[in-house]
Amino acid sequence: MQLTDDPSTQKKDHTRSRSRQLRISRENGTVFAAQILLAVVWLGLWQLTATQQWLDPVLAKSPGQSWDYFVAAVQSGELWSNTRYTMTAVLIAWILAGSVGVIVGVALGLLPRVERVLTPYLEAANAMPRIALAPLFIVALGINTSAKVALASTLVFFLVLSGARAGVRSTDAEWLRMSTVLGARKYQIFVKVLLPVATPAIFAGLRLGLIYSLLGVVGSELISARNGLGQLIATYSATYRMEAVYAILLLLAAIAVVLNQIMGLAERRFLRWQPPVDR
Repeated sequence: MQLTDDPSTQKKDHTRSRSRQLRISRENGTVFAAQILLAVVWLGLWQLTATQQWLDPVLAKSPGQSWDYFVAAVQSGELWSNTRYTMTAVLIAWILAGSVGVIVGVALGLLPRVERVLTPYLEAANAMPRIALAPLFIVALGINTSAKVALASTLVFFLVLSGARAGVRSTDAEWLRMSTVLGARKYQIFVKVLLPVATPAIFAGLRLGLIYSLLGVVGSELISARNGLGQLIATYSATYRMEAVYAILLLLAAIAVVLNQIMGLAERRFLRWQPPVDR
């Protein structure tokens, strides 16, 4: 006798799926509306602070003044060129330091004795305030992209290394024993067990590392640079053009949000084999 699906069961499943989609859609709409409302309230408070002069007149610049600067800077090409310089350094540092961090982190996770030897030195290097290294990099590498990349790389490397190392070490020991009992080779265990388990943690480190790469590059530009958004902030701060500073800070915030969203999308597509997380 051939088994067939019960039409009533299929209808119930379809109804349940439809109800879940509607619930998620309503929830997303509510969250988006709350986000818009929060932005409007924030802009209103900013405008009120500027018009009522609650801060020093030098600091009390309105959203309209910042918008005027933003439009003029876009039209003149000032923001485009400096954003390009900043983002070039950000991506170079993220790719280089992220790649090395993944390799070293996975290697340390697989070699616990080596990890025990190196851990004190890695912790000491990671605890060092990285911004203090900026003058050293500038003197050694010059006021160019290399110094920005070097400073940002020191931030990205340790974040990605920690994620990769923790991901490898989080592998269930029972899985490893079972794989060994079933005759799996070391290469097969690494590819089929260790790497899939570590991948989410690696992506988390890369995602956070991308944001910290932006922070490192801008921090280096604030100290000394020929170009970049950080250099613009330093220049306009020195001349008390705070409306320009606010506009550039908002641009940096928007860039960080976009980078985070891109990494989130890439993570969801690359890790689509994982079961969805219920919220």
